[in-house]
Amino acid sequence: MKHVPTLLATWTFDPVPCIALLAAAALYLVGVYRLRTRDQSEHWPSLRTASFFTGLAMVWIVVPGPIGAYDDTFFWAHMIQHIVLMMLAAPLLLLGAPVLLLLRASRRDFRRRYLVPVLRSRVVKFLTQPVVGWGVFCGALVGTHFSPFFDYSLRHPLVHEYLEHPLYLGAALVFYYPLLAGNPAPVRVSPAARAVSLFLMMAPETLTGFFIYASHYPLYSHYVDVYRPFGPSPLVDQQLAGALMWAGSMLIDSLWVSLAVLDWLHSEERRSRRVDLETLATPRLPLGMP
Repeated sequence: MKHVPTLLATWTFDPVPCIALLAAAALYLVGVYRLRTRDQSEHWPSLRTASFFTGLAMVWIVVPGPIGAYDDTFFWAHMIQHIVLMMLAAPLLLLGAPVLLLLRASRRDFRRRYLVPVLRSRVVKFLTQPVVGWGVFCGALVGTHFSPFFDYSLRHPLVHEYLEHPLYLGAALVFYYPLLAGNPAPVRVSPAARAVSLFLMMAPETLTGFFIYASHYPLYSHYVDVYRPFGPSPLVDQQLAGALMWAGSMLIDSLWVSLAVLDWLHSEERRSRRVDLETLATPRLPLGMP
């Protein structure tokens, strides 16, 4: 506990992610401003704005912030980084519905000429298939943690910062995009499929954490060789990282699955209500007529 102030006070400054995060925040605010000034009747929910900026803040904390400052020293910090990027920041950014905001805030000619064709393209249609998104997410998670890539990225900062981080965040955005409300896509995913897809993602996440936790020897030589100013031994550090992935993914996924199931129940309620209204609106035939 005595090292917590030191940890929280340590920040790094990498201009690329910092500029990217500031640009994303500025563009989002410009979109909200244009939407409100163009038509006073247009309303953009504050909850979406808060969700988007919470996601940006999380990325800021785990990449150039205190967690990112120690991700090359402690495996547990690196694992928190992965958990936040893939399971918290990405869905929060998408709950902010930035693509929908872009569609509503842009000019009609720009929307028709550029945005709509992209959203209806074969690439987007392919990537927004839940099965594809699940495969991309699972491949990025399992493939990097159980291959030489992970240790290689730790020993090569450029790969770590500019390939691994975008890979994790990008794979998560692909996976969550069709599963969260407010994201226009050419493929319509049913509420049931959303809940099932989110539930099935628990398997690779928890198993990844379990195998890392259960290993009796350090999996990554970098964390054996690196200098540690404080903290646990390499093996204990690895077990802590595995436990964070194992338990953290179950808790976080339970939240997203619960929201998906709630939306599923609401959709079934709306469908039942619609069927009832249609039934009541159907004229009844006189008795004795077929």
